[in-house]
Amino acid sequence: MSNLSESLADGKFTVTGEIGPPKGVDTDEMFHEAEYYKGVVAAVNVTDIQSSVMRLGSMAVCHQLLDMGIEPVFQMTCRDRNRLAMQSDLLSAYVLGIRNVLAITGDHVALGDHPQAMPVFELDSVQLLKVIAGLEAGKDMAGNDLAGAPEFFKGAVVTPCADPVEPQIIKLEKKVAAGAQFIQTQAVYEPGRFEEFMKKVEHIDVPILVGIVLLKSAGMAKYMNANVAGVVVPDEMMEEMASVAKEDRQKKSVEIAARLIREMRLMCQGAHIMPLGWDSLVPQVLKEAELL
Repeated sequence: MSNLSESLADGKFTVTGEIGPPKGVDTDEMFHEAEYYKGVVAAVNVTDIQSSVMRLGSMAVCHQLLDMGIEPVFQMTCRDRNRLAMQSDLLSAYVLGIRNVLAITGDHVALGDHPQAMPVFELDSVQLLKVIAGLEAGKDMAGNDLAGAPEFFKGAVVTPCADPVEPQIIKLEKKVAAGAQFIQTQAVYEPGRFEEFMKKVEHIDVPILVGIVLLKSAGMAKYMNANVAGVVVPDEMMEEMASVAKEDRQKKSVEIAARLIREMRLMCQGAHIMPLGWDSLVPQVLKEAELL
């Protein structure tokens, strides 16, 4: 059993973090930033070729995080693998000691730095969850027996502030039926809308961790509003970021993130913090959110 699954099973308000592998093999800065998570979060997601931009692989980073004493969440996207590669990678991850997996369909390659790449998308996130459950039952997708079966703590994602939100809820129900055991959300900046979403999914008995993306500037907020589906940064929050000098943006970002966590803490079972390179601020966020 993973630390993440134990924390959620114990009913603790559970926090996860996130790091993105570099575009290259120089990992010094990434692992330096990862040190800020030690003893602070239950687990750390490792993104898998995020935004379709070619990077170092998630599995290798997860393995090295384990060596550092940090529990990883292996993000697996369906975009780049067929069923053979997905099943093989899952078995490989388990052999390397990885126990948490987050199933994601993935962004299209047209959004990334290799738009000429051939996308796979043989499966989506719901089907991937079913594949993982099948492997855990000792069978591959062709019905062949495995020589030893893995056991993962399986996660999925949802966008609670999407408009309309009903398709997200339908997909979430399918993910849970397929075996998802925890849910991490897209970034939430509107506690009121998140509360409405949580009321609509009260029938889903799976822990949900609200997504918190650290705002870096008013410009970033405007970009997210224009380009990230289902994410809305309220005008007053953008004005809040715009009102501070550049040297005070990190302090304001921490203040906003901590406030959001405090406001939504009683609505869900945890928080998933996506610092986008500001990993050193995560302990401060949790301290101001009264979680440390």
